[in-house]
Amino acid sequence: MFKNYKEIKEYIKKEKILFIDFKIIDLCGRLRHLTIPASRFTETLMKDGIGFDASNYGYAQVEKSDMVFYPDLASAHFEQFSDLPTLSMFGDVYVIGEKNVPFNQYPRNIIKAAVDYMKSNKIADEMIIGPEYEFSVFDSVSYSTNPKDISLKINNDESIDAANNLDSDGYHSSGAGAYHIDQPVDKTFDFRNEACLLMNEYDIPVKYHHHEVGGSGQLEIEVEMGDVIKMADDTIMAKYIIKNVAREFDMSATFMPKPIFNEAGNGMHVHMLLRKNGKSVFYEKGKYSNLSTTAMYFMGGILKHIKSLCAICNPTTNSYKRLVPGFEAPTTIGYATANRSSVIRIPSYAKKENTRFELRNPDATCNPYLAYSAILMAGIDGIKNKIDPQDNNWGPYDCNLFDLSDKQKAKLDFLPGSLDEAIDALKKDYKYLLAGDVFSEDLINRWIKVIEKDNDEIKKIPHPAEYERYFDL
Repeated sequence: MFKNYKEIKEYIKKEKILFIDFKIIDLCGRLRHLTIPASRFTETLMKDGIGFDASNYGYAQVEKSDMVFYPDLASAHFEQFSDLPTLSMFGDVYVIGEKNVPFNQYPRNIIKAAVDYMKSNKIADEMIIGPEYEFSVFDSVSYSTNPKDISLKINNDESIDAANNLDSDGYHSSGAGAYHIDQPVDKTFDFRNEACLLMNEYDIPVKYHHHEVGGSGQLEIEVEMGDVIKMADDTIMAKYIIKNVAREFDMSATFMPKPIFNEAGNGMHVHMLLRKNGKSVFYEKGKYSNLSTTAMYFMGGILKHIKSLCAICNPTTNSYKRLVPGFEAPTTIGYATANRSSVIRIPSYAKKENTRFELRNPDATCNPYLAYSAILMAGIDGIKNKIDPQDNNWGPYDCNLFDLSDKQKAKLDFLPGSLDEAIDALKKDYKYLLAGDVFSEDLINRWIKVIEKDNDEIKKIPHPAEYERYFDL
């Protein structure tokens, strides 16, 4: 948005901006922020940065937790969710020293390092991606994890469950019949319009939005493809906008992969291609689905490392409640054209320079900077080592993989069925992430400890379904 300090200072004066809000990413991908009066936003600050204590951001302990934040003027935008005029922006985090250096665990620095590594190997100049944001919107949510009160109650006026409510209007959708449903059953149309308008104002171009399959307010907003670094920022901001707009509509939005049992889950499918000198290196006419050898090797790298990638792209226990058969979620390691049952799908509608493939396992509980970086590193490993998917029995599977016989299924390999399995895979397979010093071993070890802690704690909590099954034994 802004090219230099002079431009942004003129904007601050013109729009009577009172505060500058700096958005910082923690290890798990949650937004934190630090705000200063606009009068303190000086050229000296741009040069010296903002000092802060990073000890509570989840990263591996370093000798000094004092860090410095340098604003990224190009990311600046007017903050829509503030009563007072505020300008908000991302930035980069550096370690304070004799000469400040980029903090090698900070997610934004990692994705920039991954792109630089791709360029240094002369593979491509750009990674272009397009995420699909699936999420659920509820009218009210209450839950308790008190040892003597373990409960969850969700209300959504669209759901067929709300038909018994005295204030029901009679318009409801079934648990799996709401795909593209129209008004008056679609009660979130205005909300999605508002969210998409704001996303466009934040320079996140929207492709389309619609109601998804789930009958309890499951929705999707798909955005135009763009540069992977910007798209990582945009993923954070898209979630931020959707959650805050929902709040203004007196609703709650969640990106949990499986918020409701036996209904469709929320994924974040990622479409991707590489470009060099402005041309796609994924397109080659006459090849399978017009995908080049480079594209196939890139795909091969992802499929080789997909189990360990799951620990980064699907980092929660809830993620694996989505990755089950029967809900168009992938479970099988393979690729195919126009087939939603394989973990990699090649859209048949993508032509020529837009020829690409879609990775279907990620969900939006991931840290997008880490997830997109890890996907890129796996793909680069595939290119460097010429990993051909066909040589490894990964496809193409141009059939419904769920309909194969048991004998045919025995030849297939599957995604991890739990966070336990994904963590074990990452412990055994992470060297490809260390190439070019993109990821550090400290960060990977810290990441494993964080998700392992969640996994171990949740396994200890009794579940209401266990009472239903075992209370009377």
